[in-house]
Amino acid sequence: MIDKRAIFEIHRLRNAGLSGREIAGQLLMDRGTVAKYLENPSASPVKRTKKPSKLDLYLDLVSDMVKQYPAIKAPVVMQRIKEKGFDGEISIVRALLRQLRGQSCHREPFIRVESEAGEQMQVDWGHFQSLKYGNVSRKLYALAVVESHSRMLYVFFSHSQKQEYFHMGLLGAFQYFGGSPREIVVDNMMTAVTERLGSIIRFNESFLDFLRPFKITPRACNVRAPHEKGKVENAIKYIRQNFWPLRTFTDITDVQHQVNDWLDTVANVRVHQTTGERPVDRLRRDALQPLLQPPPDVREIFSPLVHKDFGIRFDANIYTVPPWTIGKNVTAKADHKTVQVFYRDKLVAEHSRLWGKKQRKELPEHREQVRKLRKKLYQDRQIAVFLSIGQIAADYLEKLADAREPVKKNVARLLDLKDEYGENSLIYALGKAMDRKLYRADYVRNILYQEMTPTTTHLPVKLKNQSLNQIRLECPSLAEYDAIALQRRKRK
Repeated sequence: MIDKRAIFEIHRLRNAGLSGREIAGQLLMDRGTVAKYLENPSASPVKRTKKPSKLDLYLDLVSDMVKQYPAIKAPVVMQRIKEKGFDGEISIVRALLRQLRGQSCHREPFIRVESEAGEQMQVDWGHFQSLKYGNVSRKLYALAVVESHSRMLYVFFSHSQKQEYFHMGLLGAFQYFGGSPREIVVDNMMTAVTERLGSIIRFNESFLDFLRPFKITPRACNVRAPHEKGKVENAIKYIRQNFWPLRTFTDITDVQHQVNDWLDTVANVRVHQTTGERPVDRLRRDALQPLLQPPPDVREIFSPLVHKDFGIRFDANIYTVPPWTIGKNVTAKADHKTVQVFYRDKLVAEHSRLWGKKQRKELPEHREQVRKLRKKLYQDRQIAVFLSIGQIAADYLEKLADAREPVKKNVARLLDLKDEYGENSLIYALGKAMDRKLYRADYVRNILYQEMTPTTTHLPVKLKNQSLNQIRLECPSLAEYDAIALQRRKRK
């Protein structure tokens, strides 16, 4: 549509005697447009009907995506709507996103430094919200590793940025790429750099110990200079914009599974905007340093004590071990998937990793071993004598075992109290201890002392042979003797 000034100029030149062709040539207009406005100066432009777009069927779906993730990028939208049947080009998707957001995309300039194949990898952590495990939320982090020459990307998700998980991520990247670089670029994270004074850098000793067998030289970026590791900075942005939106996860294993699939089907097979090649094609595995065989053990290692519930405490959870290890210190090694427990270099238990809190992971064979130990315990002669006191003794013995108290030792002391105070007094004290949930012979002795229960006046005879003094007989039931006497009376 032309403005009023152009229409006025058309009529002025016509009044000066110029033909329609001359007017069009002088004003650089179409002859049809000149003829139209000469005939009708107030003609309104013809409204063109909007052509149907392949995106019309997906407009509501794309609008919902933008509402949920305002910064969502066109490639991510393409991935989702292709699953619904869209077969158009990405250009109309980008145009629709600009229209929905009401703004144009602006690219930030960056400094690019190219590296030789196999020379350098850049590493950095990114925070990706959290995952829910029941009522517990755990922070989620992604370690991004980029091979600088090819832009080949590896991503390792973790609930921790501790030293061991940093090393796990790097080892996973080396195995994914098929080798290690000669140089690795990091920022000033504490797991890599412990102290910095100007150009003087003190690297983390554990980090150096990890790199040494790989023959890798670390290089730390200057403070507030993210452009020095711009490739991995851009990679983290790419993960946030292309992988993360519109996904749901069940646990960290599911996150890692999905990101591995995304790396193989999207990130590393796309044509990179800078290199113009696919990272998977540009990667030269022969230029990388060979992997170590066997690979180093970079798992989290700790030495817990086995408690009376035949379990070790780790990361706010309990993992069971064989009951014969109770009271011993064992060695545990943990990664994202498993927790392995060793005693003197022998593997004694292996569990899948728990990510909630205050949970107990118990193997059936450990519970069965406890049951067999109890059965063997109940066959002991001293315990059989104690059980002859009655049901209160059986109940108290069960509570002693549940409390992981030394059963034989406590039973021996309780039988001594029976000799000293009498059976009825002991039954009374056991009942009171049960009410107060006090499960130890010392508690029963204290109750008897405080109640000032009269002691028996006739203590057992002490023999010179001490082994004979340990012989105890079960308490006879007087009701059985009464029954025999009544039978004899009936016969008379």
